[in-house]
Amino acid sequence: MRCNQARTPLIEAIERHLEMDPISFHVPGHKNGLFIDEKHKQFTYKRDLTELSGLDDLHDPHEAIKKAEQLLSDLYGSRKSYFLVNGSTTGNIAAILASCSPGDTVLVQRNCHKSVLNGIKLARAVPILIETEWDQEGRMPIGVNLESIRATLKDYPNAKACILTYPTYYGMTYDVEELINELHQHGVVCIIDEAHGPHFQLGTPFPKSALESSADIVIHSAHKMLPAMTMGSFLHIGTDRVDERKIREYLSILQSSSPSYPIMASLDYARSYLGTMTELDIKRNINEVNDFVQALKEVSDGLEVKRADDPLKLLLSMKGKSGYELQRLLEAQGVFCELADPFYVLLILPLVKGDRSFPYKEAIIRVREAFKDGEGSEEAANTDVFIKDMNQHYSTLALSLEEMDDKKEKWVLLQEAEGEISSRMITPYPPGIPLLIPGERISRDVILRLKQYIKNKANIQGDHRLDENYVRVYR
Repeated sequence: MRCNQARTPLIEAIERHLEMDPISFHVPGHKNGLFIDEKHKQFTYKRDLTELSGLDDLHDPHEAIKKAEQLLSDLYGSRKSYFLVNGSTTGNIAAILASCSPGDTVLVQRNCHKSVLNGIKLARAVPILIETEWDQEGRMPIGVNLESIRATLKDYPNAKACILTYPTYYGMTYDVEELINELHQHGVVCIIDEAHGPHFQLGTPFPKSALESSADIVIHSAHKMLPAMTMGSFLHIGTDRVDERKIREYLSILQSSSPSYPIMASLDYARSYLGTMTELDIKRNINEVNDFVQALKEVSDGLEVKRADDPLKLLLSMKGKSGYELQRLLEAQGVFCELADPFYVLLILPLVKGDRSFPYKEAIIRVREAFKDGEGSEEAANTDVFIKDMNQHYSTLALSLEEMDDKKEKWVLLQEAEGEISSRMITPYPPGIPLLIPGERISRDVILRLKQYIKNKANIQGDHRLDENYVRVYR
């Protein structure tokens, strides 16, 4: 029997979602188009154009796109800035390929995005995984400390590059400037995946941008925090330690030869939106966030509101409920958060400008409705088993890329996998931070974490059979 070709399942699913009148506390930063003016909302099919006369060419810009990228560079104070239409993934991979050669040692923050590890694999470089600090509750990794950087450099003085994630997905920051200074003293190129910090350019009360801290390459996901379309990102070259020609070459290889004009137009709009924000706009944002936080705290005695270093990130938790249960309760009321984990739900707040507004008051009404039954009874995750041994500053892969190329694989039960070597990347998504990477020895800590994700039916990317409690390892 033939399928009904008149159906449009994705369009239908999107329309069903919009019928809920959803409140967006997730990416993209335009919040369901709330912060796009009427003129720019028209960038749909009619303006889905190609490299026509007067419209320039992303891969060889001389006119409009060149001027737009120059404005972007001026705003961020970079040596050179580029539009990305394939997301920050493209920027991360291009930066790594341009900075590393096969066999080079590369330092990388362990809680990095999967695209960073994929870039290192494509470069055939050797990753040294720098462990991260944890918050006091042991619920989330925060960032890398100077002691770990120095210990790793002592053992790997010939490291070619270092890739750091700043801020974390949860909006936590650390002293990235002191790390960059230390790495530069050893001749190490610093690549900063600042996907969630394109608005840091605004200055106080937002954290300091890595571009201000002399980072060599910084990648921004404009669509995450600014009103750009999904997949719209920026890459900035901050210093002359980077070969601009190589960056340009790899971007040309990795990005589509038919770049989306609506995405590029949205990047131009997002840059202008950010670049014309006033001190009054910023003050209003912070005041509204403070009011929203206070209102959330009054919803229930059991509701905990944790503020991140980035004022536009909030973490909610509640006694007796996992983050996944919270997410389900909120979504039932049309409040959609960025992600859930065993402890928290993450809210990404909007960057409001001018006379625009965000439905904070309506959100509070819906949150109250979600929590009207009081505290839950679901067993919370055991924090103790999630805290890693911070006496270990870094770890290495148990197998090289060459060894992995010819190695046979097998399936093993998760509870029997401790000490085995993972052959596949296993990534809860969001946030896209791999729990296992190929060539990494499986620890008890990772097994316990995976069990928590499985128990809560989290979305986990990768070649696995976790629904049957099996993972793939090397023989």
